[in-house]
Amino acid sequence: MATKYIFVTGGVVSSLGKGLASASIGCLLEGHGYKVAMMKCDPYLNVDPGTMSPYQHGEVYVTDDGAETDLDLGHYERFTSCVTSKASNITTGKIYGSVIAKERRGDYLGRTVQVIPHITDEIKASIRAVAASGGQEADVVIVEIGGTVGDIESLPFLEAVRQFRQDVGRDNAIFVHLALVPYIATAHELKTKPMQHSVRELRAIGIHPNILLCRTDRYLAPEIKAKLALFCDVPEEAVITAKDVDSIYDVPLVLSGEGLDGIVLKELGLDSRGREMAAWERLVHRIKNPKGEVTIGIVGKYVSFEDSYKSLNEALSHGGFANDVRVVRRWVESEELEAGNADRLLAGVDGILVPGGFGTRGTGGMVAAADFARRSGKPYFGICYGFQWAVTSWARHVCGLAGANSTEVDEQAEHKIVYKLQDLLGVEDMGGTMRLGSYECQLAPGSRAAQIYGSQTIHERHRHRFEFNREYEGCLNQGGMVITGKTPDGKFAEIAEVPGHPWYVAVQFHPEFKSKPLSPHPLFADFVRASLANRQGVTARASTGEVPVASS
Repeated sequence: MATKYIFVTGGVVSSLGKGLASASIGCLLEGHGYKVAMMKCDPYLNVDPGTMSPYQHGEVYVTDDGAETDLDLGHYERFTSCVTSKASNITTGKIYGSVIAKERRGDYLGRTVQVIPHITDEIKASIRAVAASGGQEADVVIVEIGGTVGDIESLPFLEAVRQFRQDVGRDNAIFVHLALVPYIATAHELKTKPMQHSVRELRAIGIHPNILLCRTDRYLAPEIKAKLALFCDVPEEAVITAKDVDSIYDVPLVLSGEGLDGIVLKELGLDSRGREMAAWERLVHRIKNPKGEVTIGIVGKYVSFEDSYKSLNEALSHGGFANDVRVVRRWVESEELEAGNADRLLAGVDGILVPGGFGTRGTGGMVAAADFARRSGKPYFGICYGFQWAVTSWARHVCGLAGANSTEVDEQAEHKIVYKLQDLLGVEDMGGTMRLGSYECQLAPGSRAAQIYGSQTIHERHRHRFEFNREYEGCLNQGGMVITGKTPDGKFAEIAEVPGHPWYVAVQFHPEFKSKPLSPHPLFADFVRASLANRQGVTARASTGEVPVASS
C-alpha cells in the first residue's frame, strides 16, 4: 500500500489546537489499525526552538535522538505510539540552512537558487523522510503546518504541500483545515465568515481542503454545517465540530463522534481494520470520575505561562490517572520563596515539584523549596534544575557547606556542587550544545528508584548543560542523601534520593517526555501516590487532633 498523507493547516487565529487535532487524527487511525508517523513544520527562522524563551514558545520537547523540537511533538507521542525524531520537526531556518549549505558545496551546479523549486523540494524531501524514519514505512503520515493561512512565513510550506499532493497523487493525500467558528453572544449567532475567508485564502494558493474542523464552543447545527459545506465546497459530512472539551484526552472521541475518522478513511481510500478505542474510552471515563484529589506545588521560573511546562503538566495528570485522583496544581513563582516564606506558601500542598530551567533568577526559591520538603517530610520531586538545586540545598543545609552553589549562578563559588559539563568547557554556542537525548542509567539495587522502575537499567531523555560534581558525593552520603542512579561509566550522577524521607527523589533527566496517558511514567505515578498518602496522613492526624488540617 502506498503511504498516505494528511496535511493539517490552521486559519483565522493561532492556538486553536492544530497539534491536538493532528495527534487525535493519529490516535483514531491507530485505533483503526494503521501505523502513523507525525511531523510539524514550523515557519520561524530559528533552526529549532532550543534557544527560544519559554515565554515565547513554551517548552522545548526533546526526542530520543537528541532533537530540540516543538511542544506539539509531545502531543503526537502521548496520543499515538509513534516515536518522533529529528526528522519530525522542520523549521524555515533548518530548511534554508540545508539549501544554503548545498549551494556553498556546489550541489546546484551553478543554477540560481530559488524558493521554487529548491526550498519547496527540500521541504518535500523532509516530508518523505519522516515516512520511513521509524525504521518501518508508515501507512499514514500526518503533517501539521504551523502558523495560520495568510502568514507570509508559511507560504513556502503551503506551496510545498500543494505540490506534494500532485507528486503522490490526489488519492494519496488530503488537506484538513482547522479554523474558528465563533459564537457572538450579543447576536446569539455562530459566525461562519472567519472559516469561509480562511478557506478562500487556501484556495487562492491552490489548496482545496477536504475536511473542515470547526473550532467552537458548541456543536454545530445541521444548517450551519450545510452553509459551510456550500460556501467552502466540501461534503456536509466533512464539516466537523471541533468542540471545546474539559480534557484534551476527550478530543479523539469527540471528533470520532462527529465522524472524522470515517471521512478520513473514505477520503484516503482506506478500510477500517477494526476500530479499537476501548482503552481510550476507559481512560476518559477515569478522568471524568476521579475518586479524590491531590495538590502539588510546582515551584518554577516560568509559571505565568503554563505551556512552558506542557509535558510536565500532562505527566502529572497521568500520575493522577494511575491513582484515580485529580491533580490540582498550585503554581508558585520561585522568586517568591526567596524572602524566607516557603513554610507559608507551601504549607498547604501535598507534594512539591521543582521542574527544569536555566539561569540565575529564582534559584534561591528552588533551594528553599527543596529544604522545606526535607524539613516538613512532604514528598519532593526534582527534575533537571530541580535535581541540581536539591543537591545544592542538601549541601548547604545538611552538610554545612554554606558556600555551595552552581557555577551557572556563581562561577567563583567556594563549593562548586554543580558545574558546567566538562565536555562543554570552551563551547560557547547555545544551540544544540547541551547533553541531549536518551541515555542509559544504572540504578542502585534496593533503591527507591529501582523499586519504582522495577528495573536496574533505564533510558531517559536529557537536556542540560551543567552536572553534579561527584567530588561532593561522599559529603552528601554522610548527610543522608544518596546518588542511586549513574551512567554505566560512572561519569554522570542521574538520580539522588533520601532513604529516610517519605519520598525525596531528584533526577537529572526529564521523565515527563516519556509519560503517556495510557502508560503513566512510573516516577510521576509514584510521586502522586506518595503525595496522596501524605494528604491522607495529614487528614488522619488532624482528625485525632494531632495537627491542624492543611489548607489546599
